[in-house]
Amino acid sequence: MLWLTWMAANTTMWMNDVAASWLMTSLGPTPLWVALVQSASTLPVFVLGLPSGALADIVDRRRYFMATQFWVATVATILCIVILIGHLTAPLLLALTFANGVGLAMRWPVFSAIVPEIVSRPQLPQALALNGVAMNASRILGPLVAGALIASAGAQWVFVTNAVVSIIAGFTIMRWRRVHREHPLGRERLASAMRVGMQYVWQSSRMRAILLRISLFFIHSTALLALLPLLARAIPGGQAGTFTVLLASMGAGAIAAALSMPRIRGWMPPERRIFAGTAIQSASAVAVAFAPNIELAVPGMLFSGAAWITVANSLSVSAQMALPDWVRARGMSIYQMALMGSTAAGAALWGQVATWSGIHMAITIAAGTSIVSMALAQRFVIDPDTEEDLSPQRGEVKAPKMAPPHRPGRIQVNVEYRIDPARREDFIALMEESRRSRLQQGALAWQLLHDLHDPARFIEQITDESWTEHLRRFDRVTAADVQLRERRLSFHVGEGPPQVTRFVIEED
Repeated sequence: MLWLTWMAANTTMWMNDVAASWLMTSLGPTPLWVALVQSASTLPVFVLGLPSGALADIVDRRRYFMATQFWVATVATILCIVILIGHLTAPLLLALTFANGVGLAMRWPVFSAIVPEIVSRPQLPQALALNGVAMNASRILGPLVAGALIASAGAQWVFVTNAVVSIIAGFTIMRWRRVHREHPLGRERLASAMRVGMQYVWQSSRMRAILLRISLFFIHSTALLALLPLLARAIPGGQAGTFTVLLASMGAGAIAAALSMPRIRGWMPPERRIFAGTAIQSASAVAVAFAPNIELAVPGMLFSGAAWITVANSLSVSAQMALPDWVRARGMSIYQMALMGSTAAGAALWGQVATWSGIHMAITIAAGTSIVSMALAQRFVIDPDTEEDLSPQRGEVKAPKMAPPHRPGRIQVNVEYRIDPARREDFIALMEESRRSRLQQGALAWQLLHDLHDPARFIEQITDESWTEHLRRFDRVTAADVQLRERRLSFHVGEGPPQVTRFVIEED
């Protein structure tokens, strides 16, 4: 049910983008204005992705997902009315496209967090590939329906159809019987949830490498999609149907690659898949740009779609595997922010380059710099490509059995270790991992103190935002955190366990 809803949601997204892009070729026919449609559609995800992901982690995901569908339906209805009364202008079209993108920004993180709830971890790569099939089937269906409606009835009927399908999808989500369980510590504050999400991703070397790669890929690969309406018009006999066929060809190539993804993963490790996909997409974009007719452009779009889904699926699976459940929506929203932010920036960038130098030259430059930048990223920014066990281990590390402080304030935790001085360097190296772990769990600050008068005495200091946030850290413990704790304890040579003391920081 949710997969069909996701496919319907993406179908309306593509219908909206196709109709908006085609309308803009007549309202503002310069390359920059046409490319800005792509920017307006994707920029909200960059601006609102993190708040949306934080909300998806702390509120009822079913109701939140449902609300996003009705938002998209409302925007489609308004756009339809504006067209019917003849008041649509290029700036207004961009503004309403941006408003539709707000719905997409709200919707994507919550769906990303829902998928791992429904399928087991071993099935997750196949589930994400199946979502790729839905997205790219919608890439075919959406443009076909939009093109047929534009040609036969007018662009306003595309937005009428979008509104109707979005409303049906919203009511379908209402049938999902997911039970929302409130956290015993209460709902996280939005600002704190956003801070913790950003902190988790920043402290993960693997997520940083993934974000760099997805940004580099999409800032360059978006040149083809952003300028495709103009390429379609430039092909002899080019019209709305030409644009539709090219988009559908890209979707068909993506679906074929998604269905073959298990075999592709067996052929190549992730790093090689990402670079090979980047190279193939770049070559395909150049082939489409210089194709003299639609017969030669279609194969280029097929290969471009296959390369696109290969890179996107490889990086999306890696991101999902690098995130524990409690921060998944926030982490994936940051991933989507990188993807959509680079798409929006790339569309504007290559639209401007095309205005200065021509469409063909802009796509050629984008293709060449894409391969070079990805090669440099893989050479100098190493993805550890190691999967930690991030399954929740609540209760493995006991929360303190004590009353909360009488007055609110930040909490200072001191953990005192006795270490063999001969193992000092190894312990300090391990505590760097501990620093990342504590900050990923939500601590405000961390530091390690070494007693100048007693070489065996070390104190780990952790600062939490409040007593409640201190307790939340115990609820976020994963199997990897438990293993790290055992490694820390193996260095301790005191008679008892490390001594833990807690303080409230007095503030005026």
